[in-house]
Amino acid sequence: MKDVIFKGVGTAIVTPFTNENKINYEVFKRLIDFQIENKISAIVVCGTTGESATLSDSERKELIKFTVEYVNKRCKVIAGTGSNNTAYAVELTKYAESAGCDGALVVTPYYNKCTQYGLIMHYSRIAESTSLPIILYNVPSRTAVNIEPKTCFELSKLKNIVAIKEASSNISQIAETISLCKENLNVYSGNDSEIIPIMALGGIGVISVLSNIKPKLTSDLCNYCLKGDFESARILQLESLPLIKSLFLQPNPIPVKYALNNIGFNVGLPRLPLTNMS
Repeated sequence: MKDVIFKGVGTAIVTPFTNENKINYEVFKRLIDFQIENKISAIVVCGTTGESATLSDSERKELIKFTVEYVNKRCKVIAGTGSNNTAYAVELTKYAESAGCDGALVVTPYYNKCTQYGLIMHYSRIAESTSLPIILYNVPSRTAVNIEPKTCFELSKLKNIVAIKEASSNISQIAETISLCKENLNVYSGNDSEIIPIMALGGIGVISVLSNIKPKLTSDLCNYCLKGDFESARILQLESLPLIKSLFLQPNPIPVKYALNNIGFNVGLPRLPLTNMS
């Protein structure tokens, strides 16, 4: 059985910016404390919700290091280290390990549109470069690449590829992946609206956008699922659907940053080419 980095909620935390478009570390501290106080299990820093695509190399590394040090083992820290350049993904993953992260979230290469064999080679190269546990991230709507179940099965044979964040919204595919990989690949929902179906199939949590603003609700929902209390989980899942829908009215993280600004966290605007909510 593969290592479990965390069960429950990993918050795909936003990156707050100042009016001068620099990382706002004071607000970032408040965000982290808010998450931990509300019982989330992990902070996922420099993910796509954290606008990794528009962070410079030095900013990504500085933010990863800061998060590890500020969290100070109060929860798990997972770094987004994906890239469509395999060599750069290797570099970032090795850095995350040296900084003391508990795992790496590695999105599929985007734009290149590599083959399934290319995915196997890409992830294998990253896994071989580190002892850090790796979470695959499948989000074909944003990358134009889908990790097929048989590819997951091949990758699950690698010791430190331990999980997948599944945001394909293809429940049949996710079921096939779980059936093929069994205990060799843990599964996290990558969509807040699909926590129950994925956890009912054997998933162990969610890497969440919703938990940026509703960490306790998201944590409670996952904990109900982990206990097998799917009726209580169903109530929370259905109650949260209008909010989840609102958080994806425009490309993530535009709406969640707007929401955070309106509940007292001055996270600033997204970086261009993303804009404020229209």
